[in-house]
Amino acid sequence: MKYFTPFLSGLLFGLGLLVSGMNDPQKVRAFLDVFGSWQPELIAVMGAAVVTFFIVFQLSKSRNKPLFASSFHLPSLQEVDRRLITGAVMFGTGWGLVGLCPGPALVDVLSGNESVLIFVGALIAGNRLAHYFVGPVKSS
Repeated sequence: MKYFTPFLSGLLFGLGLLVSGMNDPQKVRAFLDVFGSWQPELIAVMGAAVVTFFIVFQLSKSRNKPLFASSFHLPSLQEVDRRLITGAVMFGTGWGLVGLCPGPALVDVLSGNESVLIFVGALIAGNRLAHYFVGPVKSS
């Protein structure tokens, strides 16, 4: 189960991204174009994801530990700070420029699309630069 659970989760996530169209940069950019030719379909995808997570998270609170792990890993950061806001703005800018966020980009890697490969390479480079210059987030 140690390997099956992450495999199944990744498989569901990847299939969900493809079925919903979240891996299509044009569809995502059209969703983000609120004052232009807005296509709100992805609200349903995000809404379904949030509702599903909320239900499962609430159900998990009645358990002492997860089914296939020794403990829950709950977030320890509880405050909105400058680092979070800066990162969110940078993430949103990248998402809006390209129309991909990390999950869909990784799903699209196997397409061999040169732009996606460059994006994923730059994503990894940016992550490592931030880790080196800013450092990992410290738990409070």
